[in-house]
Amino acid sequence: MQIRDIGISPLKGGRHQPRQSVQLGHDGAAGDRDFAVVDLHTGQILKTVENAALVGCEADWAAGVLSVEIDGRRFSAVPEPTGQQIELEYWGRGTPMQVVDGPWASEFSRLLGRSVVLARSLVTGGVVYADPITISTTSSLDRLADKVGGAVDTRRFRSTFTIDTGDADAHIEDSWAGRELVVGGARLLIKGGIPRCAVIDIDPQTGVRGTHLLKSLGGYRLKGNDIMFGVYASVIQPGAVSVGDEARLVDEPHD
Repeated sequence: MQIRDIGISPLKGGRHQPRQSVQLGHDGAAGDRDFAVVDLHTGQILKTVENAALVGCEADWAAGVLSVEIDGRRFSAVPEPTGQQIELEYWGRGTPMQVVDGPWASEFSRLLGRSVVLARSLVTGGVVYADPITISTTSSLDRLADKVGGAVDTRRFRSTFTIDTGDADAHIEDSWAGRELVVGGARLLIKGGIPRCAVIDIDPQTGVRGTHLLKSLGGYRLKGNDIMFGVYASVIQPGAVSVGDEARLVDEPHD
């Protein structure tokens, strides 16, 4: 097995972007979802499924400069802390954030039709739903493609890693739970499956809704009330991972 694709987004909910390599720390991939759009009036970190237009926004975060393409226009600047620090609840946990100044708040407000600000998470992985690493496999993607009768853009699942599993059975990753996976210079602990929502029906390039992928997936991957695809993982040994690196399971499962 090997790493076929790597993807992250510096902006939570923003366009998932390919990377040739990524540095993993104990809290996840460096630069992944460092920033989020926040509604201070409601105290909400905006979620992708409710704000599909965010998916069409492409963010780059390098050398201290944040550059975001919003509605075809690019806005770049150094995000300056305003001094306003907030703690918001995100999926049942408190997430400390720092509101930043720059050209983005007014543009996101215009795009979304509500008053919002841009904030930077003060902890890595603070605006991640569960474990910081997500994994899909080519075997599972091929099975879904067969079901829908056409190729499936891997970006719809916003996975950190897509692993080429060759001719292995679809959803082979389900059997990895509790095992360690060596990827490049890092080591992961595979957790449980990922429950999916209507985000996968949002076009990963434009943010337009319009497929029935979730319904198709639910036809054969419904477990209880959840539709499962891919697996979560945590980082137990930080390191660099690149496209083409080997992905190797450690033989003994964790207790």
